[in-house]
Amino acid sequence: MNPSDQTLNEAFAVLGLHGPTDQTEVARAFRLAVKGARPDLPGGDADRFRRVIAAYRLIQDRGGGHPALAAPTTRPVALPVVGLTPLQAIQGGDATVRLGMRSLRVHAPAGMRTGEHLRLKNAADDGSDLYLPVLIRPSDGLAVLGDDLHMRWGATPRVLADGGRLEIETHAGTRSAWLTPGLQSPVRLRLRDLGLPARGSHRTGHLFVTLFASEVAPSAAEDMLARFTRVWTPDRLAA
Repeated sequence: MNPSDQTLNEAFAVLGLHGPTDQTEVARAFRLAVKGARPDLPGGDADRFRRVIAAYRLIQDRGGGHPALAAPTTRPVALPVVGLTPLQAIQGGDATVRLGMRSLRVHAPAGMRTGEHLRLKNAADDGSDLYLPVLIRPSDGLAVLGDDLHMRWGATPRVLADGGRLEIETHAGTRSAWLTPGLQSPVRLRLRDLGLPARGSHRTGHLFVTLFASEVAPSAAEDMLARFTRVWTPDRLAA
């Protein structure tokens, strides 16, 4: 999708927001999203980086950010961020956060999104509940944008130019894809329903795989031979 074709709702989703919110929260979400998409950092992607910037500009141009409420007379204590990896966001997982002098172990259910909050019951000093913001950081070659996952995968120049079968190792196991000849670079594949799981009002996301030329990537024939060898070699040795 061209960044200029984004709707306002899509722009909020790109920043990990559910919809219109105050300008301070929009700016905060933008800073988190643009940091995770920077192409000069691990897990970054130039196209995602442009989409994040375009989304923020669209929200600003259309007045999607509401004026922030008046500042409180006393500054609240900053709450720690619950940092999750993409795999923890997919499967659920535990994280440790520091709250003052305390170290808390929290559990995030599967399907958490950046910008959502984890509720810690009776965890505040006065016995009230705490709501800690969640941030999904790029890790293990995966990055999260909205409901979707993004990764890069190497393919031989011949397959990229002439087309053919490609085996992609994903977090959900090996997936096969067929490339047609003459695809324009960059080549991006969508693997349906391999993104973040559905949760609440969020749909099941997809996995977007950006392909890059790699001489060390195995060809389809080499990959099939390697699979055959792994399966049959133990039986031959046993015989």
